Amino acid sequence: MNELSAVLENPQALITLGVLFLAVLLFISGFLAPELTGLLSVSLLMATGVLEPQKALSGFGSPALITLMGLFAVSAALFKSGALDRLREVISFETINTPRRLIGVLGFVVAPISGIVPNTPVVASLLPVIEAWCVKRNLSPSRVLLPLSFATLLGGTLTLLGSSVNLLVSDISAQLGYGSLELFSFTAIGVPIWLIGTSYLLLAPDWLLPDRGRESTEFGSRPDQIGYFTEVTIPDHSELVGQSLRNSRLQRRFDVDVLELQRGRERLLPPLADRTIEPGDRLLLRVTRSDLLRLQQEHTIQLAQRSLNNPSKSAFEPILAEGQKTVEVLLPAGSTLAGASLRELRFRQRHNATVLALRRGQQTVQERLGQAILHEGDVLLLQAPIDSIRGLQASNDLLVLDQLENDLPTVQRKPIAIAIAMAMIVLPTITKLPLVASVLIAVIAMVVGGCLRPAEVQRSIRLDVILLLGSLSSFSVAMQSTGLADAFAGALDYWLVGLPTYLGVLVVFFSTTIFTQLISNAASVALLAPVAVQLAPGMNLPPTALLMTVLFGASQSFLTPMGYQTNLMVFGPGRYRFLDVTRYGFGLTFIMTLVIPLLIIWQYGGI
Repeated sequence: MNELSAVLENPQALITLGVLFLAVLLFISGFLAPELTGLLSVSLLMATGVLEPQKALSGFGSPALITLMGLFAVSAALFKSGALDRLREVISFETINTPRRLIGVLGFVVAPISGIVPNTPVVASLLPVIEAWCVKRNLSPSRVLLPLSFATLLGGTLTLLGSSVNLLVSDISAQLGYGSLELFSFTAIGVPIWLIGTSYLLLAPDWLLPDRGRESTEFGSRPDQIGYFTEVTIPDHSELVGQSLRNSRLQRRFDVDVLELQRGRERLLPPLADRTIEPGDRLLLRVTRSDLLRLQQEHTIQLAQRSLNNPSKSAFEPILAEGQKTVEVLLPAGSTLAGASLRELRFRQRHNATVLALRRGQQTVQERLGQAILHEGDVLLLQAPIDSIRGLQASNDLLVLDQLENDLPTVQRKPIAIAIAMAMIVLPTITKLPLVASVLIAVIAMVVGGCLRPAEVQRSIRLDVILLLGSLSSFSVAMQSTGLADAFAGALDYWLVGLPTYLGVLVVFFSTTIFTQLISNAASVALLAPVAVQLAPGMNLPPTALLMTVLFGASQSFLTPMGYQTNLMVFGPGRYRFLDVTRYGFGLTFIMTLVIPLLIIWQYGGI
């Protein structure tokens, strides 16, 4: 404790501590995007003289970050070549006809793939497949989508390539002088975790995953019957003019709920059944996707196409155009579009795409479509030219949930992509070829082999992830150079002294797990890893053991939707509630908290 007091007399340590607290507050509040918080932190550490620019920015040139950039491109090539199409076929087998059997496929087939391919594109690719599987068997997506997310998280700890956090830990390990991690450094621990976690997913009681799709009949259980929110207008020549909503063809023919009627500056709310329809009325509807697409053919109703940036513009543009496609896109965690309205974003001009409707879990959106504030997890139904949709696929702010048939190259590319990916993994294990070199060679091979176009290499790289990881590594450098890591470790060691090694590791693991639920897992690793390694001597463990403890603790994001991006990706389509994730993930978190410290001690020979 005296050591901590002495360190806090150092002005640079106080500045580092202040920047750290500011970063934690920003991560929790979400006021800034995570990558912007990271950039702000590293800039403050440089501006105040705590770190020289060369040291502060060293993370951006680390082998781990370059490896991750290459891995994004390799993963994109695998998906574009159709190399993982066989996985989609397995899910569609007639024998996979119950939720438990599908969960078995997710645990024993999908999870290992997530040890090589980042789990975000895996979940994005399988979401429409699994939703179609649910439609065919008249089951709620809530019974299987959360296990999909959890399975990919479990698989992400099988190899160094399974998660960006794994590569960040490798980078921090090298910065701290313990050397980079190898491709299979933690596979001996990851395999038991994967098997135990998959067993939990298979044996967990059904009531932990409620049938959310059947609680509200207005949404139905089919993806094309999920309620969207959109606006329509009544043209002058419409046959609906003069009719009440109750007696109109709008409600007799379509499965539509009228949530609001706007007439000039007047805003009318339900009950609206006896209201007479007048020319120019603007209706806010809840309508199914299939009915919405049919409404585009109705001349008695017009989808509202006023410019979201110029509401006074009265001209309407035709909805249907040749070469256009209707797709769903998701606002993922960290999207810079969240918190703004479509009008403020100038969405149509910015993306050359028309927003037809908005879906937000089970909530009712009562604002006009252009004025609705976008939230993380929202699903937008867009209509746009194919080229614009391909541009959206490269965006970090939107995730296209539908697959474009023309984006799939010929089947002949599959063997090439698979062979390159396997060589990328095998060569570093049987030769002295560095992993980063193997990944970069694989990227070039994918382009030369026709599995990926050169321009797609750049678009495949998640710039937000690169900026976050590159900037956060500066925290570990600052905490080491100012003595904060040693001081915090000494204070923790004071409380842990006398405890058995197992309990000490358990405390570190559980603290990391809880911290990860509040901020990003990358931030948890960057802040806790330098402190944890200092506890190793007192626990009779090598420093790498404590690094692994922090890594696996940051990977156990099973308690909140915000804990990991894949949880948020399935949250809306599964129509989950916040506590659904906590209820289903609590048992798995409890088991991992007991088991992983034992595996750490077994692997590294603690006393």
